[in-house]
Amino acid sequence: MQLAPADRRSTYLAALTQEIERKLQKALISPGQRPELLQKLFADAALEIEDRARDMILKKDEDEIASADDVTETLCFYELFEVSVETSEVLLRYGSALVHGASNVFWIDIQANRRRFFSLFSYLLEEVALVPDRSNKISLQARRDLYLLLSRFLFFYKLDDLLEPFLKHFPAYPNAFLVGGPEDIFVIELSDQLQKLKVEPVLLHYLSRMGALKGLELRMATSTRLKACLYSFTSPGGPMYPTRAVRHAAWDTLDLLFPVGRYPRHVISVFFRLLYPWYWPSSCWNFIVTCVTTVVYYILRVIISSWENIRKSKRS
Repeated sequence: MQLAPADRRSTYLAALTQEIERKLQKALISPGQRPELLQKLFADAALEIEDRARDMILKKDEDEIASADDVTETLCFYELFEVSVETSEVLLRYGSALVHGASNVFWIDIQANRRRFFSLFSYLLEEVALVPDRSNKISLQARRDLYLLLSRFLFFYKLDDLLEPFLKHFPAYPNAFLVGGPEDIFVIELSDQLQKLKVEPVLLHYLSRMGALKGLELRMATSTRLKACLYSFTSPGGPMYPTRAVRHAAWDTLDLLFPVGRYPRHVISVFFRLLYPWYWPSSCWNFIVTCVTTVVYYILRVIISSWENIRKSKRS
């Protein structure tokens, strides 16, 4: 018998719950394999369920659940967080587990420069944070932690086009009178995140998305904090030891977000570069290569332009 969509979804979630309980029991009775089993379960809870695994779950109760071929929606373990909980203590644990668990799996993506857990992040942002009816289900503290978490990974998962509505849904923070509004809190979390990044492609990706901050009204303290964070990536040596690509990306971001004072910053940077004589040979070589490349491309553009003009004159 075909079940109604609401009943079918409820049955799916019940089946998923039983599957998680079964894996937890298996981890409980297998101390030697417990870390591995829990790690796999934790990863499963943050990912969409593959078709093969979904078939195995659904076939366990074929009398009540429709066949997998009739399923048109995506099943996700983490949608177990949509259940209604009456006890505030349990609700607090739900919210804390959601935020801390999501933070761990997002860092797994950061370290590997992959986006396996994009579906979880998209769900937390678009289906929870931007939907007051759902975000209000978890405690206020967990909700605040969730928004801070999303602020740190929003650029990584390329969802900065949702920055404006995301900022509008920010909850109230007790220290807002000290740090500022949602824009300031977002930039502070983002600056702290940049300082923690050690994977060069990820850092370059973050810097490439920073243009979304242009036009935000920030407090002077927040603006200075962001400048200092970006400026720390523009010089070779400690404590960041940024690569040449990172230094150039940081300069481009600084010039884009803070065009006022651009030239004095570069002059000061050249002065401090003199403090690192072991970088002079590479700097001189890169300068020569850049100059030669620029001249060559300029000559090619002139030749191509002249050739196009000759062809047009012949046609006319």
